[in-house]
Amino acid sequence: MSRDEALGRTLVALQFTLMGAIAVLAAPAVVRGTVPLPAWGLGALSLALGGWALWANRPGNFNIRPTPRDGGQLVCHGPYRWIRHPMYSAVLGLGLAAVLGAQAWVPTAAAWWALLLVLRIKLRLEERWMATRHPGYAAYQARTARLLPGLY
Repeated sequence: MSRDEALGRTLVALQFTLMGAIAVLAAPAVVRGTVPLPAWGLGALSLALGGWALWANRPGNFNIRPTPRDGGQLVCHGPYRWIRHPMYSAVLGLGLAAVLGAQAWVPTAAAWWALLLVLRIKLRLEERWMATRHPGYAAYQARTARLLPGLY
C-alpha cells in the first residue's frame, strides 16, 4: 500500500468517526424534539442530494475511499453536472443540520469543522488521482464547482 493509499484509508476512518461524533452530539435534540425546522429542511435537502448522487453513479463506480476504482468512469450527469463532490456536500449539509439542531452546538460545530478539513484533504487527494485516471477531468474541474455551485 502506498503512502497516499494509507492516507486515503485514514481520512475515511476520520470521516466516519467525525460523522458518528456529530450524530451522537445531535441525538439528544432529536430525541427531545427540539431540532428547529430549518435544520430538518437542510437535512432533508442533504439526504436528497446524497440519494441523487448515488442514483447518478452506476453501481461499482462509487468508492468511499478517494482512490478511483479500476474501470471506473467519470460521472458528469445528475448532481455531478454542477458539483464534483455531491456526496461530500451532502455529508457536510447533514452535519451542518446537526450543528443547527444540537443543544451542545460548540462541540458539534468543532466536529463539523474537523469533518470539513478531512473532506477537503480527501477531495484534493481524490482529484489528483482522478486527473491521472481520467483525461477529461481537468476540463470537468474547470466547469464544475467542488462542493457548492457558485461558491466553491
